[in-house]
Amino acid sequence: MDIAVAKFLGTNCDNDVCHAIKLAGGAPHLIWFSEKNIDNYAGAVIPGGFSYGDYLRAGAISSKTPIVGALKKMVDDGKPVLGICNGAQIGLEAGFSYGTLTNNESARFICKWVYIRVENNNTPFTKYYNVGDVLKIPVAHAEGRFYADEETLQKMYEKNMIVFKYCDEHGNITEEANPNGSVDNIAGVCNEKGNCVLLMPHPERASEELLGSDDGLNMFKSMINK
Repeated sequence: MDIAVAKFLGTNCDNDVCHAIKLAGGAPHLIWFSEKNIDNYAGAVIPGGFSYGDYLRAGAISSKTPIVGALKKMVDDGKPVLGICNGAQIGLEAGFSYGTLTNNESARFICKWVYIRVENNNTPFTKYYNVGDVLKIPVAHAEGRFYADEETLQKMYEKNMIVFKYCDEHGNITEEANPNGSVDNIAGVCNEKGNCVLLMPHPERASEELLGSDDGLNMFKSMINK
């Protein structure tokens, strides 16, 4: 499967994502932010980094670039699109799902291993997991706190748009397991169709045991073997 990996000025996780896609059996292709048509690809990943230096707001400038229109078309067409960290910020800025990502509650950059629990395995990226599975995956962000108002959250729960939640190693949803203050410990969400998933943790950094965990590899395998 040919997968487009969007590259922006400041993206720094693109090669890591390409490596994970190859491990999963896919064929990654780096595509610059200036590209307006990616219809020939079966899916896409928006990788992490610091696009445009995170000036203004993380992901805000990138969300206005030509490739985002092409990614939106891909989402609307029902193809799988995954946004990771800065990619999730870009996706939410572009309106791919509901809610927003803002400064961590600690007002500090966080880089560490965390645990997340699978809440929805009915997406192209989670079908190889069971609901309730606990994944060990790292985070690295300063603006990763997910927020949505109560009305929006209710709608998201009703439509099964909450995909991952921060938890402890046993799967318990606790305040201590929440690294950034996200509302309801939310670590990842999807759109109403479920084909676009946006998450702050980095599954590509948990794609091999050598890295400390391979719990994230199934997100890419699930995408490739949909």
